Amino acid sequence: MMKYKKILLKLSGEVLGGKNGFGIDEKAIKYYINEVEDIVKYGVKLAIVIGGGNFIRGNELSSKGFINHVRADYMGMLATVINGIALYEALSSKNIKCRHITAFKVAKTGELYNHDNVIKYFDEGQVLIFSGGTGNPLFTTDTAAALRAVEIGADILLKGTKVDGVYSDDPMKNPNAKKYTTISFDEVIKNELKVMDITAFTLCKENKMPIIIFDAGKPGDFKKLIFGEDIGSLIK
Repeated sequence: MMKYKKILLKLSGEVLGGKNGFGIDEKAIKYYINEVEDIVKYGVKLAIVIGGGNFIRGNELSSKGFINHVRADYMGMLATVINGIALYEALSSKNIKCRHITAFKVAKTGELYNHDNVIKYFDEGQVLIFSGGTGNPLFTTDTAAALRAVEIGADILLKGTKVDGVYSDDPMKNPNAKKYTTISFDEVIKNELKVMDITAFTLCKENKMPIIIFDAGKPGDFKKLIFGEDIGSLIK
């Protein structure tokens, strides 16, 4: 039995870059489109917020000192639009009905965000691809994901990464790090666990939007999550 019917999936840009985490890897994007195709056939309503780290990270670029932080963030937001176009084309090639929604006007690449239209498309079962972050500098795509999840009334926010959940410490550096199957928002804050940026996390906490952190690179796990299997870490 399907547990989640309205999903907001946050994907980092790096996952589209494949093993190198840079650019758009054909095998990687085909993999994610196949994963999406495997769940939408069950009638799941899906929205995707995509990052742009496979091209540019605004904070990293601005830290080098020659580009203003605000302008660097706009560059990062444009990178997410590139990924949005790629996802739209890949989904369309599979005859999956979808819309590319941008947070700011980018002529001929997508449709400017309009809440009424977004809800209409979502209710129709079209896959929504949100790019451009929140449309404002100084906010991450994590915050965009939290914002869009609340706006569309998602059942759950799924954050697909290269790590299979939330740990007490970095599992790559500490083999004894404990993985949490379920953890509360307050425990995450108390233990200072790195889940997503604090603005995004607070938005989810205040709006009672549960989050699941999972490894988006494991075939079939996305579908298993939808049907309620214990994959990744649930924060509620």
